This record gives sequence, C-alpha cells and structure tokens, in this order.
Amino acid sequence: MRTIGLIGGLSWESTVIYYQIINQRVRERLGGSHSANSLIWSVDYTTVEELIFAGRWDEVGAMLAGAGGKLETMGAELLLICSNTFSRVNDEVERAANVPVLHIADAVGAEVDARGMRKVGLLGTRFTMEESFYVDRLAGHGFEVLVPERDEREMVHRVIFDELIRGVLRPSSRDAYVRTIAGLADQGAEAVILGCTEIELLISDKDTAIPLLPSARLHAEAAAGYALNG
Repeated sequence: MRTIGLIGGLSWESTVIYYQIINQRVRERLGGSHSANSLIWSVDYTTVEELIFAGRWDEVGAMLAGAGGKLETMGAELLLICSNTFSRVNDEVERAANVPVLHIADAVGAEVDARGMRKVGLLGTRFTMEESFYVDRLAGHGFEVLVPERDEREMVHRVIFDELIRGVLRPSSRDAYVRTIAGLADQGAEAVILGCTEIELLISDKDTAIPLLPSARLHAEAAAGYALNG
C-alpha cells in the first residue's frame, strides 16, 4: 500500500473527512482492522486565508509546495491538496513534487463521467466558481458547468468563510443552499458539485431533489484507490 500525503488544514474541518473516508475505504477493501498509511501536514488556515484575499497566490503556492516536500521527506508517495479553492496552486505543488499530485477536480470529473452526466452545477468559493482554474479543469472532462447567479454566488461564498470553516452550521444557510441548487436544477443541472470541501458538512443528498457530488469524499476515495491499486 502506498503512503498518502495530505496537505490539509484548508480548513481542518474538511481534512477530517479525508482522513475518515480514506481509512474507511482501505478497511472496506482489505478487511479486518486495516487502515491507510497516511501523513497529514496541516497548515494554519488564518495564514493562507489572508494570502488568498490579498491575491498573493504565489506565496500560497510556495507554502503548499513546501508542505508537499515535507510530506515526501517523511515518505509520502502521493500528495493531495485537501481543498477545491487551493487547487488553484496544484500545478505549483506538482512542479515541486517527485510523486503524483492528485487534482480534486479530476476526481470529481471522473465521477461525472462515470455517471454519464453532461451538465452539472457547481457551488464553491468565489475563487472556485468565478476563476478559470477549476471550471476549465472540470470542463476538460467534456461536460458543461453551471454556476449560480452573482447574488447567490456571494451568499455561497460568505457562508463558507463566515460559517463553515469556523464549524458553524445554520439551518437558514442550508435552506439558502437548497434554493440555489434548485435554481441550478431548473437550468438543467443533472447534479451539483459541492466544490468546497466544507459544504459537505452542511448539506447532503437528502436535502435536495438532484444528486450532490461531494468533492472531498470523491477526492479521498480516489486517493485510497491509488494507494491500493496504483
């Protein structure tokens, strides 16, 4: 089994999902009391949050590439940035790495392909919904990506940074997300990507009429599969 290196703390609430899902999938495959060989480098989120809002992505890239290097030194044979927003610097981490770096959008795109869907919605931070680094990576898998209207994008973004990364889960925010997802369904979305790993803490399939694609879980499952199969 290969050793998985998780670049986490982006935020730590969602990094917990990665650790849990990876170990669950390994135990399901191998049985008994098996668990994954894994390492976590968890950054201080406040530090990177200040950098991204200041547009200092080059410093974020250097920081996460450095984290990846530390994980490699400790024996990681696969790296993951445990975030959609911070996958903006996936290429920088990959260039510095000597091991594969599994992109979260590719894990999500593979699931959309497997389900045969041609049009999906996307919720995430403003960076993820409005910049090209994530949407274009998804579109490269051959399907159309829809994002909410501007006011709804601002609401989704605000809830993530003001509530979810602080562990705050409000029913009113869940209701607002449900309405936004319903709007995307009205535009033809066959499913909606939860393109911020913290959103999975707030909402699930039982809340919506169309399927949700939880990016953190899909990313973690892909990592477990790679660790076991290559």
